[in-house]
Amino acid sequence: MAATFNFELVTPERLLFSGQVEQVVVPGAEGDFAVLAGHSPFISTIRPGILEVTSPEGRQQLLVKKGVAEADPDRLTILAQSAVSVEDLRGDRLANELKAAEAQLSEAKDDHARMTAEGLIDLLKRIQLKA
Repeated sequence: MAATFNFELVTPERLLFSGQVEQVVVPGAEGDFAVLAGHSPFISTIRPGILEVTSPEGRQQLLVKKGVAEADPDRLTILAQSAVSVEDLRGDRLANELKAAEAQLSEAKDDHARMTAEGLIDLLKRIQLKA
């Protein structure tokens, strides 16, 4: 059994996850990164993307939007604008997320905002194809 550490995923609405995990792959602003037990301390912003959580019970994928990740050797805390299980992104919910991302793209005021919205649209379309 792999070493575990405490992981918490928090949105403005509620604490979505709190427990022991083996690994978390985070969509960082500079690229995806994996956190394992004993990770060096750091703080990173996150971009919209898939958060992969591996726990002793199994693997879970969540779509997260902007936020911050803070790690130290014993824990990882992610404060995300929003998070939803990829399994729950079906039908109307997925269509609404896609519509919101397209609105975000049309309202983008700079290249960074456009790239972020385009990345989210691409990700949602890939989820849609798998559904």
